[in-house]
Amino acid sequence: MLRAVESGASVVVCSTCRLSAESREDGDGRRGGALLAEAMRSVQASDPAYAGVAVQDMPCLFACQRHCTVHVRGTGKVGYVLGDFTPDEDAARAILDYAVHHAASEEGVVRYADWPQGVKGHFIVRTPPEGFVCS
Repeated sequence: MLRAVESGASVVVCSTCRLSAESREDGDGRRGGALLAEAMRSVQASDPAYAGVAVQDMPCLFACQRHCTVHVRGTGKVGYVLGDFTPDEDAARAILDYAVHHAASEEGVVRYADWPQGVKGHFIVRTPPEGFVCS
């Protein structure tokens, strides 16, 4: 069930997430999560600023009441699960911009002033790194 990936700064995209609250798939039968992962990889390939953040995908993050869900994480850092994105280039860029700030932070805490507009209102949960809880 587990598949090894590089540790470090990453965005894990739920590849099986719904397209939207109303629709499971697009007209071609593709899930929103798969489309979001594709958009993120496309944006990442077009800008070297995103090279330090891996885009990884896995089926089901178990946030099924939401759609287009991602987990922003890094070794020894607070992680964040975000969702309800439209699987397009704008959302992909906002998520990657946030992930770059997250990667540059000491503990995974990004100042609100540095949050891209496209991630505001999309946070679902924060997860402490193994061996820690937040204070």
